[in-house]
Amino acid sequence: MSQKSSIEWGNCIFIIGYHIALLIGLPLFFMYFSPSWTIYVSMVVLLYMTGLSITIGYHRYYSHKTFKTNTFFEVILLFFGSMSTQGNALKWAHDHRLHHAYVDTDRDPYSIKKGFLHAHLLWMFRKPDPMNKKVVSDLYKNKLLVFQHRFYVPLMFLTNSMAFLFIGFIFNDYLAAFTLCWWVRLFFLHHFTWFINSLAHTWGSQSFSQEHSAVDNYLISLVTFGEGYHNFHHTFANDYRNGTKWYHFDPSKWIIWTLSKFKMTYGLKKTSFVRIRERMVTERKNELKEKIAQCWFLNKKHLEDKIEKISSDLTQHLSEIYQLLREYKNCKKNDPQLLKLKQKIKTLRRDFKNEWKTWKRFSKTIIHLKPLPIH
Repeated sequence: MSQKSSIEWGNCIFIIGYHIALLIGLPLFFMYFSPSWTIYVSMVVLLYMTGLSITIGYHRYYSHKTFKTNTFFEVILLFFGSMSTQGNALKWAHDHRLHHAYVDTDRDPYSIKKGFLHAHLLWMFRKPDPMNKKVVSDLYKNKLLVFQHRFYVPLMFLTNSMAFLFIGFIFNDYLAAFTLCWWVRLFFLHHFTWFINSLAHTWGSQSFSQEHSAVDNYLISLVTFGEGYHNFHHTFANDYRNGTKWYHFDPSKWIIWTLSKFKMTYGLKKTSFVRIRERMVTERKNELKEKIAQCWFLNKKHLEDKIEKISSDLTQHLSEIYQLLREYKNCKKNDPQLLKLKQKIKTLRRDFKNEWKTWKRFSKTIIHLKPLPIH
């Protein structure tokens, strides 16, 4: 009996095939045709709509259940998700949940430990293990997902055909719409999404956890529709956000939050400020201690005591803020204690902010120390 092939030939032929076709065909296309700027705008719009359907729908909604939504918005997500040509949502969520459960191990479908190219795209060239329905048992109850799972291939071709035919009809340029709005858009979309598995596990900072390879990188977020804050995401996977600051580029977060104001999304899960800061203090404290251990010329006892003192004060302040916030939340609307609690919280937050600045300056000084060579 011949041994079954371990190669997923369908994915290999499709992915390698359209890359080769673009490599050969695009120079010829641009040599003889000059598409209008409206086609390029349409391509970018479709790129974002399909990309966001993955980050908002496949990722934050189906894989992590970070918010809830209505059927209308779910249909939109699945329509553009099918157009994105990244598989059906059930399989995508299944693989992604395994990735989080077994990150950086052999059971991680796209582990960075097997190499950058493996995490980026080679993992799709290997025949996967059968789906474990227990991993996505909740999603199998969703009739829309089961329908997309059963008819994914025709839905993928149908949605892409509808998009390029519509744009070709509007701007009277079917060839440009087919080439740019389908295949060039797909090339960028695929690689931008694959960067989350490769670059976002390679190049960046680890402010929230060093127990896994995921990193935060603002530049990566610009081409991954806000998914570049990957260290935060792997540490707090149930948060609907990836970028927690207002200036973090995270269009997926902005759309989910905006739609919540129109009751189209609800039940948004958000990690508390206190829990995030506590995690950051713990991670930085461990990092500073490791750094001091490498510098034999320092007064280690003095610095270690200072690390413990500042980090303990920060943790204490966070605990007090958390307790006051709970009391504030449990107070009735006209409770006279509300104003006092609000003022206490404001004062504690201000004190914490000042201590946090001191902690950051002190940390920066230690981190930048370089061990002297031993002769």
